Amino acid sequence: MPVQHKKISYQEFLHREYEFFRAPLAPEMDFYETIRSGNLRKVRSLLNEPFHMKKGLGVLSDDPLQNLKYHLTITTALIARFCISGGLSQAEAYSLSDYYIRLADEASTPEEISEIHNEMCLHYTKQMQNLQRSTVTSKAVSTAINYIYEHLHTRITLETLASVTNLSAPYFSRLFKQETGNSVSGYILAKKLETAKSMLASSSYSIAEISASLAFPSQSYFTNVLKKDCGLTPKEYRVQNRNINFYLQRALKN
Repeated sequence: MPVQHKKISYQEFLHREYEFFRAPLAPEMDFYETIRSGNLRKVRSLLNEPFHMKKGLGVLSDDPLQNLKYHLTITTALIARFCISGGLSQAEAYSLSDYYIRLADEASTPEEISEIHNEMCLHYTKQMQNLQRSTVTSKAVSTAINYIYEHLHTRITLETLASVTNLSAPYFSRLFKQETGNSVSGYILAKKLETAKSMLASSSYSIAEISASLAFPSQSYFTNVLKKDCGLTPKEYRVQNRNINFYLQRALKN
């Protein structure tokens, strides 16, 4: 008989308390993904704790203010890279990064650092929101995209999306392709793969559990589509991307 794997949801993955490098990693990655998605309302709700009072920040300097500046620099660099991967131009992303890092360097109190952090997060989110709005204009496609993000743990069909947008399947399919540049099935697969990569890199869930949680038809199918996407099997991707030190070192070097 086939082995039965525990069913998990990707929402559970995103919000679990996963301790790594002092601070919970998954919520941090979820926060960056939220900024990249341009979800301004959710980002505002997540900025409920002042940055200078955030728990779990590592000690990068014995001076408390300098320590906060280092962490804000790392956060800004990571957000810039997430937004670049979401379509923001490198020139704009790095320009914003330089601007906020310079502001932080001139700050004289922890409260100023927190204000700069919130302003920076909201600024990037607004840019990503504007970027999305420039390519997606109809309410129907926006509704469908929101549905996709909220139901990645299920099998999403063209018929389902057409139903939630009150359009015929053929018309919705054409509209979606026109506004996103991708087919419905291609877009859904891309978002499932993005989430799968995040789960591989920052959780201990097995490859089979991740495959099941994102409703891939089978683990072998998941392996094949991931390898086609990035040239790596799930195991190889996990090995290459597991350690958060990669991101931190990259941020500090730049």
